[in-house]
Parts: sequence; C-alpha cells; structure tokens
Amino acid sequence: MKKIIYITILIVSVSCKAQQTYSLNTDFDEVPQNSYLKDLNNELDPYIGAYKANYQGNEITLFISKETKKFFKALHVYKDALSIRYVIKNSVGTTLQDTQNMNFQPNQHNHTIYSQGTYPNQNIIWFNYAGTNCSVGWGAIELKKVSSNQLLWEYRPNDIILDESRCPQGADINIYLPETKDLIFTKQ
Repeated sequence: MKKIIYITILIVSVSCKAQQTYSLNTDFDEVPQNSYLKDLNNELDPYIGAYKANYQGNEITLFISKETKKFFKALHVYKDALSIRYVIKNSVGTTLQDTQNMNFQPNQHNHTIYSQGTYPNQNIIWFNYAGTNCSVGWGAIELKKVSSNQLLWEYRPNDIILDESRCPQGADINIYLPETKDLIFTKQ
C-alpha cells in the first residue's frame, strides 16, 4: 500500500511540473520559466516562403521558415517562431552575404533573425536581428503582410561602437540588409 501511495504522489508531482502551453502572444514575463508559447491560431504560417526585392542595385531574397518549440534562453521560454535567412547579391550577381546555408548552432546569435511577436489585427510580425560580425547591424525588423504574396519590410538597425577589443581587424562590418521602410518583398 505504501508503494502505491508513493508512486501516486510521484506521478502527481511530475505531472504538476509539466510544461505549460500558452498562446503565442502571451507576455513571457507572465508565464513560468520553460513554458511553451505556441502558435495556436496559425498566425505565423502566412509568412512562410521565399520572397524577393531589389534595393539600391542589390537583390535580396528572404527565406522564411517556422521553427516549433524553439528555446529562447534569454526569455526562458520555448516559442514557435519564424526564422529568416537571406541571400543578398549585387547587380552583377556576386553574393554579398548568404545566411541561407549557414549551420546555426543552438545558442548562436550572430546572423540570426527570429520573430518575437505578432500584431495579428495589423498583419505585422516583428523580429529581433542579432547582427553579423561583431553584432554589426543588430536591431529590429518588422514585416507587414499586405497581400497573399507581398510583405512590407522595415529594418531599424541600432548603433554600435567598434574598436579592436570588440571586433578583429579585417572583419566584414558592412550591413547588407536594406536599411529602409516600406520595401515590398514579393513571394516567389
């Protein structure tokens, strides 16, 4: 009898600590650590795909995919999120920057672009961009769905002061993503 009681208490204890699931836009400050913010209403799905735009002579291709249950260490939560990888080519077709085929490590920040939240009534998703070498270009990106095959792009990079202690000499510190608002990307 004591074994049955002990096993019952153990099962109840484990099930009480099970991961809790919340809707995608729940404030992560309001949920227990290691909770799961799930895309219950499929808000992310309409943005998935490849999109192209031209800006200042460069061709930018975005590859947007959905990652389910991605762990965000800084937030201490699991979330469904969109990930943007991209290829940027100049007018003669030379690749300036390519993150599409990069192998990202689980805790990698440089070059990553992940969605952080949505404004479903406005068809907007906002992203955090960690920047490239030496965190150059880190900032916010906003995508607004304007039709079934077009997105409006807005990218607001933050400033960073670079010196040799933060960034080795010779590192590519160019920002290749279009620093602009209302750039139209068309689904391919």
